[in-house]
Amino acid sequence: MKSFSFTAAVLGLLTLGAVAADPVKVFILAGQSNMEGHAKIATFDYIGDDPATAPLLKEMRGSDGKSRVCDHVWISNLTSANNGNGEGTGKVTAGFGARDNPSKLGEEIGPEFTFGLYMDKALRQPVLIIKTAWGGKSLHTDFRPPSAGPYVPTDVELNKHKFDTPEQKQQKIEETGRYYHYMIEHVRAVLKDIKRVLPDYDQRQGYELAGFVWFQGFNDLIATETYLPPPGRDVEETKYEKYSEWLADLIRDVRKDLNAPKMPVVIGVMGIGGPSEKHPRIRAFREAMAAPAALPEFKGNVVAVPTAPFWDDKLGAIDKKHREVGELRWKLGNKVKAGQMTEKAADQELKDFEIKLISPEEVALWDRGASNGDYHYLGCTKTMARIGRAFAEALIRPARENCVAYPK
Repeated sequence: MKSFSFTAAVLGLLTLGAVAADPVKVFILAGQSNMEGHAKIATFDYIGDDPATAPLLKEMRGSDGKSRVCDHVWISNLTSANNGNGEGTGKVTAGFGARDNPSKLGEEIGPEFTFGLYMDKALRQPVLIIKTAWGGKSLHTDFRPPSAGPYVPTDVELNKHKFDTPEQKQQKIEETGRYYHYMIEHVRAVLKDIKRVLPDYDQRQGYELAGFVWFQGFNDLIATETYLPPPGRDVEETKYEKYSEWLADLIRDVRKDLNAPKMPVVIGVMGIGGPSEKHPRIRAFREAMAAPAALPEFKGNVVAVPTAPFWDDKLGAIDKKHREVGELRWKLGNKVKAGQMTEKAADQELKDFEIKLISPEEVALWDRGASNGDYHYLGCTKTMARIGRAFAEALIRPARENCVAYPK
């Protein structure tokens, strides 16, 4: 009897512990290619070259020199590859960026890596990240929220006969909101069976929707036919007011569809070109992205996080030189096609120009720190890692309610 009583007492304590376990903190990361992440792990060492970011690199690597694996943070990452949407799951580590096979770790990171690392340090609860991101997707069509209604063609699009046939109209109807629904459906599916992603999950724990991060925008920035200025104004005067309106709709609809009316939201404001970027449309688009955070209804639970401060100016200067080389390549190619010069002469002129313009030191710096184009923040992990950390820092305070930090 004594043995039975002791066993029963132990089982009782275990049961109480399971019931009292902390709920899982769930964060949703959504957007297009920069949320996917195109910064190669091979550029990690560049982070350590700068004394200001060297400590960050230590956070990203374990004592064995390999990418750190989070102890208490899991991820379900829905994205696309050649055969359609696919999911990758596991504890958060490097490699959950863009990849050819969604189910396997790749060679790149997005914001999720350092987002997970900093949540791992800050929160006592287990954390689940649900990331849904697809490259080349717009808010005006692909992620269009239900409250925005059907897509209405602009006069320019109608004049270009883009909606003349029933087939064209039907295609637009099918495209509109498709990725919004993919996002919501995947989040719901994961929350319905959290144990599939987080093996130690006990349904009695429950979960809390602790934050939503939106990091998207390039395809809307370049959609000049959708975001037109008033008649009589130059296209460079586009203000993207509709983007602000539709992003506010998205925030409301995500909260409604996930039954989380006060879920904290972070808007990652597009920062390509850095703080010194002077292009009027880029600056106007940044303002439009940030605008919903200033709405009275979102006060205190929607924040706009600028990503321009994390742009790497040194690599950006080299990228501008690469574009000069590209422009010359295009001009010389036209001359070759017109019979004005030989292909050999064009190749030599281009080579001489590039050698004179870009020094060997700049070539080495680029190879060490960059791995993609400017629209992907140059594929620089120094940039992407700081962006992920900034998103986490914006959500840690609200997520810490009723929480304590893990002991160091």
